[in-house]
Amino acid sequence: MTTTEISAVDAALPAGFAEELTQALTGEVAFDDYSRHMFSRDASMYTMRPVAVVYPVDGHDVAETVRIAAAYGIQVTARGAGTSLAGQTVGAGIIVDHSRHMNRILSIDPVARTARVEVGVVQDDLNRAAAPYGLMFGPDTSTSNRATIGGMLGNNSAGSGSLRYGMTIDHIRSMDVVLADGTTARLEPVDAEERIRRAAAQTREGEIYRRLPEILEENAEAIASGFPPFWRRASGYRLDRLSLDDFNLAKFVVGSEGTLVIATQVEVDLVPKPRHTVYAVGHFATTQEAIEATADSLSCEPAQVELMDKTILDLSRQKIEYSNLGRTLQGDPAALLFVSFTGDDKEEITGRLEALISLWERNGRGYATLKLVTAAEQADLLKVRKSSLGLLMAASEGSNRPLAFVEDTAVPPERLAEYTARFAQILDQHQMRAGFYGHCSVGCLHIRPFVDLAKPDEVLRMRAVAVEVKNLVKEFGGVNSSEHGDGLARSEFNREIFGDRLYEAMREVKRVFDPGNIMNPGKIVDAPSMTDNLRDAMLPAAVGFRTRLDFEVVGGMRGAADRCMNIGLCRKSTTGAMCPSYIATREEEHSTRGRANALVKALSEPDPKAALGDERLHEVLDLCLMCKACKAECPLGVDMAKLKSETLSHYHELHGVPLRTRIFGAIRTLNKLGSAFAPVSNLPGRIPLLRAVMERTVGIAAARPLPHYRFMNLIRWYRRTGRLAEPGSQGTISFLADSFTTYSEPHIGQAAVRLLQASGWNVELASTGCCGRSALSKGLVDEAKAKAAAMARDLNSPGSQESPIVGCEPSCLFTLRDEHVTMLPQDANVLAVAKRVRQIEELLTEAIDDGRLVLAEDSWLAGRTILYQGHCHQKAEVGTAATMAMLRRIPGVTVTDLDAGCCGMAGSFGYESEHYAVSLKVGEDRLFPAIREAGEHTVVAATGTSCREQIFHGTQRSAWHPLELLQEALSSSAGEGRSADHSVR
Repeated sequence: MTTTEISAVDAALPAGFAEELTQALTGEVAFDDYSRHMFSRDASMYTMRPVAVVYPVDGHDVAETVRIAAAYGIQVTARGAGTSLAGQTVGAGIIVDHSRHMNRILSIDPVARTARVEVGVVQDDLNRAAAPYGLMFGPDTSTSNRATIGGMLGNNSAGSGSLRYGMTIDHIRSMDVVLADGTTARLEPVDAEERIRRAAAQTREGEIYRRLPEILEENAEAIASGFPPFWRRASGYRLDRLSLDDFNLAKFVVGSEGTLVIATQVEVDLVPKPRHTVYAVGHFATTQEAIEATADSLSCEPAQVELMDKTILDLSRQKIEYSNLGRTLQGDPAALLFVSFTGDDKEEITGRLEALISLWERNGRGYATLKLVTAAEQADLLKVRKSSLGLLMAASEGSNRPLAFVEDTAVPPERLAEYTARFAQILDQHQMRAGFYGHCSVGCLHIRPFVDLAKPDEVLRMRAVAVEVKNLVKEFGGVNSSEHGDGLARSEFNREIFGDRLYEAMREVKRVFDPGNIMNPGKIVDAPSMTDNLRDAMLPAAVGFRTRLDFEVVGGMRGAADRCMNIGLCRKSTTGAMCPSYIATREEEHSTRGRANALVKALSEPDPKAALGDERLHEVLDLCLMCKACKAECPLGVDMAKLKSETLSHYHELHGVPLRTRIFGAIRTLNKLGSAFAPVSNLPGRIPLLRAVMERTVGIAAARPLPHYRFMNLIRWYRRTGRLAEPGSQGTISFLADSFTTYSEPHIGQAAVRLLQASGWNVELASTGCCGRSALSKGLVDEAKAKAAAMARDLNSPGSQESPIVGCEPSCLFTLRDEHVTMLPQDANVLAVAKRVRQIEELLTEAIDDGRLVLAEDSWLAGRTILYQGHCHQKAEVGTAATMAMLRRIPGVTVTDLDAGCCGMAGSFGYESEHYAVSLKVGEDRLFPAIREAGEHTVVAATGTSCREQIFHGTQRSAWHPLELLQEALSSSAGEGRSADHSVR
């Protein structure tokens, strides 16, 4: 995004501010309404609209931002991934987003076990860089795949490993910071002589070094007695960690939530990474029983003890992304206790694992225990554990959500069971339900009651619960915040928690560091009420309007977008496919979260239909590949592909339909004509001048190879030679002749038909029309509906109503059971067809297992590795398990399911000239490198037409359809080698 025009600046801003800020920075500045709205929220229940968003490229940009803000009296709030649960990263001034550019790992010293990084570095990225040295960053947050080191500094974050590794404050050596007047300083351990030398300077830094020792001496008694006794604390200013003998301001400002300084670089300690981890997963009939088993667990010296209750377990079973865990559990537990043991001696930690299991059995703890020793066994467990928050948020119903306001308390673990029982009583008295999960090993449970912030009486009830829980925590000698910080949710109670004397000392600390009160004010001290600035309460009532797609089940179109609770999982970049354009650009607006928030803004306008035609909104949605990964991987199920289709339809209504959109929306007609006139129709794709003309006039990238049309397409082949003379023993099956493989890769369709026939099926080709997938993706919803209705009518004609429907192109096949139902929820034909859709891989695997399809032991595939890239729509709808199972039936092969994200092609997206570079950048993220690193004997497979095109364009490696590989492995083709089609590809 380029710097927003100054004309978009809020008129209430001081004259000259926007121009001065823009000119002073190397990085970008955004003043437009959409950017400001996207950064008005974090993962908390709060919202505050900033006046501008700054994307600094270095510490100088940050310093200039603070200097100018101080001169104009404007607040500054630092932000990393925006995953704050207490509202630390929302503010009414300038938001400084460090994550976009300031994400460099500057150095790693494996001997000293340290790393110096910029604050926008993501925790998992640091761990990946440190892994070759056998090191890692100790604090292990559940959001490690998007949480930044700067955000962890701000919160004093911890995680499941804090029993062994403590909190972020325990791993900080030094940091470069910007002070409240825009000057810079390095905070580090100093001796008395150096402290006195720095205190002599007549600067903001000098004032800090002069005044802080005085505050320590003046309040020594309050500091000694006023802090809550429990060690796991992320609340208040850490005067208890600062002394004249150990004067390290780098540690002191950890947990200050950007209210004292803004860090730009930090030196952190690294710890040895254990070579082995094993888990015991205890199954319990009640949550209370699981918590009571914590004491036994701790006696065996584990690395962590984690709780997950039935609420989250049941939600995980509903999501394809997390469903594997449910299949491994025994019975229907009300709670699980995950106990891990780590170390370099696998035999020793396995012995402690066995000791725990025996102890639980002797003491009658739980009814079953799983023992997970290998990484493969643990993968599904860890995926669900790290997504507990998102899964719980998925239980939201409209504005009735599980909210983080009492979710971060902690008490001594030996008192946790009693504390939890009393906590549950408070919830029962207020008739609130909640989900339970957290870190039993350190007495921290994340308990999130459901509250509807749009209802004033429930807001009052929420505050009453917060007060009672705060008092309960004090009674049990615990802390009100153990890792998520104070923010807007808990700062209001800090005077009562710390006492007047200590609280006033903290206020003085704030004045010394920030006399102008511009550094993220209202957090930790001098805070507003926890019920101010509530997200749902501040949204205007949605204006109803007619949508072409059905959103009623999620509260209308705005409700569908507003399901996003900003937990930021769409910003992950190491696993899964969500969100490919964010991975390529690192821009908030190109994440699912950014787009959802932009749509909430548009749909909250007085005329939402007009707002959906806004050019800035169109810019925000433009790089959405409509891969549908968010539908599966977002725990809250935000379906951006569906939302974008609806939005585009209104955009076209206001601005007209571009020619390229019409061409791609009618892709079946285009491909049919290409096949009819092949090979002449293939010539334009080979003539550079014609390609250049196509790019200039239509916007089809000249560098992108066009599909190769075949005159002998699948339909012609089937009519001439594809039918069986005798009916199949398994009955009749309908094979969907999709718009892509039918005309460009008919050999894949032929393989599918022959495999089905060899399995005993009588194959009928469904080839009369288009499913409408392409039209829908371009926002031509009415056309897509018409095509869907026609196809469903044909597929549900008399005589074929019982036959399964299969296909080899996932985007088309799964449109029948997803988008068709969304477009035409009342159409009986559509509903009937959706129920008949099956994966061809399932049927072929059954045929292999039944002996109807016999594979050769000595095919050319034996001894080879198959790298499989699943189609994003397939992953979103059903996952890749069926394809993987089929491929693993081929004798002698090793199959790897590439976790390489979206290929970046996404149908027409990769053909469009303005998207071509982004398309390739997405492929370069993980997919292309994985294929390039594969040996020459490795076989690459991909289910989707677009995926195969992208792989060949990006790596010059041909990718097979899995069905072709199965055909190659048939007894009749043993030893035949690669097919003619692949030899010329």
